[in-house]
Amino acid sequence: MGWTARSAWLGSVRRLGLASLIALSAVAAGGSQAKGVADPVTDGAAAVALSTLPSEAQQTHRLIHAGGPFRYSKDGTIFGNRERLLPRRERGFYREYTVPTPGARNRGARRIVCGGTPPTHPEACYYTDDHYASFKLIAK
Repeated sequence: MGWTARSAWLGSVRRLGLASLIALSAVAAGGSQAKGVADPVTDGAAAVALSTLPSEAQQTHRLIHAGGPFRYSKDGTIFGNRERLLPRRERGFYREYTVPTPGARNRGARRIVCGGTPPTHPEACYYTDDHYASFKLIAK
């Protein structure tokens, strides 16, 4: 493993946290989740209360649960988690939604990414205000 790959891997381990890493290892090995081990869908990210997010994020969260309508054509499309900051799941698990930024001429950097089926009842949703550089779990 080269220096760049090792550095990226260590960064991923730090972001996921030990509990999520253990749970992901058990899932990858085909085992079941042990008692007391964190849920890999919801752990590994700092949590934030929905009420503390910007009003635009709160509105987007309501629209996700209502099934729309959404302002942007990319809303509801598959989020590939290429940054690997969210827990690893099968392709198609995560979907992304734009959180409008007042004054922005484009979609801006704010998003909500939710995972689970159906999309109107996601298992977990994450907020980013820096275009996928970091995520916060939206507490239920």
